[in-house]
Amino acid sequence: MRYESITDVIGDTPLVRIAPEIHGLRNIDLYAKLEMLNPFGSVKDRAAWNMAQPLLAEDAGDADGGAARRTVVELSSGNTAKALAVIAGMHGLPFKSVTNRMKVPEIKDLLLLLGAEIEELPGQAECLDPTNTEDPLTKIHHMLSAEAGTYIHTDQYYNPLNVEAHRTATGPEIVKDLGGTAPDYFVAAVGTAGSSTGTARALRDHDPNVGVIGLVAHKSDFIPGIRNIDEVHEVGLFDPATYDTIESVSADEAIDGMLTLVRRCGMLAGPTGGAAYFGAVRHLQGIDAELTERKTAVFIVCDRVESYMSYVRQRRPELLRQPARRNSVATLTEAELAAARVVPTGEARRWIDDARPLVVDLRGAFAFDALHIPGSVNIVDEIFGELLHGGLPFGRTQPVLLACPVGEQSARYAALLTRMGHTDVRSLEGGIIAWRDAGGPLVRD
Repeated sequence: MRYESITDVIGDTPLVRIAPEIHGLRNIDLYAKLEMLNPFGSVKDRAAWNMAQPLLAEDAGDADGGAARRTVVELSSGNTAKALAVIAGMHGLPFKSVTNRMKVPEIKDLLLLLGAEIEELPGQAECLDPTNTEDPLTKIHHMLSAEAGTYIHTDQYYNPLNVEAHRTATGPEIVKDLGGTAPDYFVAAVGTAGSSTGTARALRDHDPNVGVIGLVAHKSDFIPGIRNIDEVHEVGLFDPATYDTIESVSADEAIDGMLTLVRRCGMLAGPTGGAAYFGAVRHLQGIDAELTERKTAVFIVCDRVESYMSYVRQRRPELLRQPARRNSVATLTEAELAAARVVPTGEARRWIDDARPLVVDLRGAFAFDALHIPGSVNIVDEIFGELLHGGLPFGRTQPVLLACPVGEQSARYAALLTRMGHTDVRSLEGGIIAWRDAGGPLVRD
């Protein structure tokens, strides 16, 4: 098959049936839409190309008139950035990624290899504060207004062309490959919500009765490419009405699903696809036993596993025949998390006055420098996690108050320290945001 350009290869990805003996469903045929086989490796290739085309055409027109060619910029630390970096390079344009923090080192290395510029804002780690004027998206908008004519912003979180890429292609491809009928169920992980929204619209245009299941990550859990239930509401394209139900998947469940796809199905899927498979089977199991006629279901395999070996190594080292990491938050049980001592702002302020605890701020350096609790010390969460692998970083009886943006990550570390034998560690409920909103004192460096 011959093509004039690599971008012509985007789309028309295979729809592959999963053998019933693998998923165990008796009355439902389960299919995987292999978006991992797009030329740049993910479902984001479609949206990136659809969003970039009109902007690149506009830029080419400007260049013909003598204007300097611009930089493509996007808020992305993953597959959208990768696809846009390739597309920009093909058109002789630089690409810049503005992001909270690159959590997957393989993607960061690949972006650098592609010639991308990366601007990380690590102070925004874990959960964005919607009232913060320095979040990455606002940073991009400031860049656009301050340097007019310098950037091309594809704006994946709000650009309707993200959705249209899937409404006009991904969804219709599924219908065509199922012999002209829509599946009874469509299961999709929710990131920017472009693929799930666009595909769902196309399928329901064909059959309004298609059931749509959206999958998000567990609260405080990280699955590449998927937002948790709090974060998903920050996405401009997200519409809860798209989904009949929204269910959460843990990182461990995503890896379990990925292992099934990789080892049993021969699909070299990443953890996002693993989460989609696991969530699909779990949801459909509750329906399967009640069915009296055969149904079909489709889920999307978003990208490939090779980019996530460090993610697997960190969370499930035994899969790579490495010893389990000591003292890791990934090993906490639900009971340990529930037992973590969490204190509201008022109680925390009184405790600081009475006991003089060591206040450890787990946010990034930028956020800490902007505003922090007086007398606190800054140890970024990733560095703090590394310290704990070697044992307690301070005495067992030293009173310690942990704080992060919204109090979720600090609670996990409080639970871990308690397990390790620390006698008096507490987490600030609601984090620095709650402290600020309650009028707690903050200082700036």
